[in-house]
This record gives sequence, structure tokens and C-alpha cells, in this order.
Amino acid sequence: MISQPVPGVLLTDLYQLTMLESYFEHGMTETAVFEFFVRRLPRRRKFLVAAGLDQALDYLETLRFDGPDIEWLSASGRFGGAFVDRLSALRFTGDVDAMPEGTVFFAGEPVLRVTAPLPEAQLVETRLINLLHFQTLIASKAARLVLAAPGKLLVDFGLRRAHGAEAGLLAARASYVAGFSGTSNVLAGALWDIPIFGTMAHSYVQAHDHEADAFVSFAESRPRQVVLLLDTYDTENAARTVVRLAPKLASIGATVSALRLDSGSHLAHSRAVREILDRGGLREVGIFASGGLDEDEIAALLAAGAPIDGFGPGTSLVTSGDAPSLDCAYKLMEYAGRPRFKRSEGKATWPGAKQVVRVTGRSGSMELDRIVLAEEPTSGGAPLLRPVMRSGRRTWRESLADSRSRAAAQIAALPRYARRLRGRREYPVRMSARLEELAQRIRPADTAQRDGAPAFDELVGDSTTR
Repeated sequence: MISQPVPGVLLTDLYQLTMLESYFEHGMTETAVFEFFVRRLPRRRKFLVAAGLDQALDYLETLRFDGPDIEWLSASGRFGGAFVDRLSALRFTGDVDAMPEGTVFFAGEPVLRVTAPLPEAQLVETRLINLLHFQTLIASKAARLVLAAPGKLLVDFGLRRAHGAEAGLLAARASYVAGFSGTSNVLAGALWDIPIFGTMAHSYVQAHDHEADAFVSFAESRPRQVVLLLDTYDTENAARTVVRLAPKLASIGATVSALRLDSGSHLAHSRAVREILDRGGLREVGIFASGGLDEDEIAALLAAGAPIDGFGPGTSLVTSGDAPSLDCAYKLMEYAGRPRFKRSEGKATWPGAKQVVRVTGRSGSMELDRIVLAEEPTSGGAPLLRPVMRSGRRTWRESLADSRSRAAAQIAALPRYARRLRGRREYPVRMSARLEELAQRIRPADTAQRDGAPAFDELVGDSTTR
């Protein structure tokens, strides 16, 4: 059975370990609550799609310092022997509540909440952000591509341009959750049963003396659902070659399902190729486009009537080229039973463990999200964070098909303005009165409000939709 390679616990920032040693030395091991959230949406995003929870839970459930980790830490000379010895028995024993994968969410909303002894909850910060940030980033980009090409085949072609092997693998997974039809990534297919797609490269055509020979050889080897690449030399001439070869290919049982365009004017070439195919009696053969496409180009092509049946976005998808990062954070909200919060200007956090309640209209369309304290009643809406781990053991598992269905349903339930690729109108997110009152009432012991000091709402600034 193929398994996904999993980085060890040392894939973290040094300060997680230095804080951990100090927490242990000073007996600071009471229960803490941390939350992962996105401070603000990128300029061209009206919503985000949660992804990466499955990998995050696997990481927490299997967290441990193995023999080589302990040996390296001891040999590094950075830490005391008692601390290193203690790490060998450390496991994650906490609780996690989270938005299931495929959930649509907005700025300021907690996506995942960790409740655990302070050292455990702190240690996992770096890897949790690493996993949740990337897949959410890609799923959110993929969702825009899905909105740009409704009903079209969309295939992730981005592995070769991804920022490393894990990024390429997880991008295939995240894009599938968001509604892509599949991926070219073979390992993603093996690990998660994601449909895999492939055609041929220009080099295959170039390796043959004649383009027609390349087409016939490929069809002989792969007679079912043949996809041929047209633009190695002359796109329209290649389409005419396919029409001319059609009887021969049919005689060997080969079925050409589509032709791929990878360069030049996709609009002009798709129109010309479609006309050639139709005149040649190959109306059932589709046209698939790749080559540096993003959602704006795809939307423009379809608006112009390009007869293209599917697209293979690559670089723009796996790098989320127009918005390559999210301003996300994992912050302490409660420790030892007391609410905690930052008052950093522009990065202030709302205190206490929280829940997100979604209010929908009679038609099922999303109308409003409310961020409330976790103990508040959630009547009048649906709570989005669900129990997914208790006492260090997973309590939530679902298939990618379930996550994918959730994403499709929630994107469809967005207000029309939130599904448009452009526009400035924001989906409303409100804080509960009890949360606002708590934020105004509590003060860290060493930062009591002074005359002229900014109020909490001024510190928050635009970091949360009000």
C-alpha cells in the first residue's frame, strides 16, 4: 500500500522548542486554547475554502519525538538533558474543533481550535499553519477557476511548477476538494483515488519523423480515450492530420476523445480546430486547453464563445499566482481558564474560545456569519466548527468525495455577489455582543488602558470584518 511521506516533528521553528523548555521548567502546563484564522482576505478573494484538516489531524495523532530526533537534540547542545528526556514521552493529548474540509469561510473566523496543555498546543503551531495555510490557499484559488468555467473539465497540471514535492501533491488534493475534475499527478491518484489525466508532450511528437506517425503510434499504444497534442508545429495542420487519420485510427480500435491546445491564441485556434473537426465528421472530439491559464483568461475565453471543453491550469493554480499567501495566524485565546488576546496594532485578536454561526435564508443562500463565544447558544444558525479530535484521537473522518460535495454546496449557496470573480462587496461577518463586551472588559495585567491609549476596536483595524 502506498503511503504519503510524513515529515517528522523537527519540521518546526526553533522558538517552539525554546518556549517548550521554558514552559516545562516553570510548570506552565495548564490548558490553553489556540485558534487558526485568516486576518484578512487577499484583494481578489471574496471567500476562502477550508482544506488540509485531514493532514493536520494525522500530524497531531502521530506526533512524537523518535530516537533520531532525541539523539540530534541531545547532540545539538541547545537544550538541557531533562527537557530532552521529557520530549521522548510527549504526545498530543488535546481536543480539536474545526471547520470540515470544503467549508467556505471568511476573514477573522476561527477555522480550527486547539484545546490542550500549553506546551502541546504551542509546539504544533508551525506545522498546523504550514498544512492548513497551503491547502486552503490552493483550494480557494481552485474555487475561482471552477466558478470561471462552470460545467467544464478542469484538471490540475501544476506538479512540475509546484514549490516542492509536498506542495505539488497537496495542491492536487486541495484543488479536487474545491471542484476540479482531477489531476495529472499520479501519486495523488494512488493516495486518494483522485481521477488522473494525461496526454502527450511535444517531445513525443518531435521524436518521430512525422507528426502523423506520432499520432498513430500513440493511439496504437493507448487506444482508449486518446488525447493528441496539436501545436508542436502547426495547430490547424495537425487538426487536419487527425481528420485524415480518423479512419485508420478507428480500424485499430483507437478512439480520439480530445485534442489539446497548449500555445498561441486559444480563442482563434479553438474556433479553427472546431470547424476542421466538425467538417471532418469528428463532432464528438473535444478540445482541451492548457498553457499558463488562469481564471480571468478562462472566463474571457468562454465569454467570447471559445469552443473549449476543458482546461488544465498549472502554474497559476499550484502557486496561487495572483495571491500566493494568506495572512493567517494561530494565536493563544485562553490560558488557565482566562481569556487572552493580543493588542498589537493591526494584529489584535478577539479573546476567548470561539465558534462561527452561519445564518442562511429560506432559499438556502448564505446571509450572515456571526462569531460568538464557544459557550454561547448557536440558535438561529448552524455552528461551523465541529469536534474532530478528542484526547488526542481523531473523532472525524470523511472521504474526499464528502469534502468535495460540501465545497460544491457551500459555493453554490454563496450570495451571487460573492461568486463573481470581480467586485468589492464583502460578505457580512459580525461579532456577538458578548464577544465584543469581553474584548472591551478584559485587559492584560501589564497593559491596562491609559488615557490616550487606543481602544480595542482601533487596534483591530481592518483585521476582522465587522
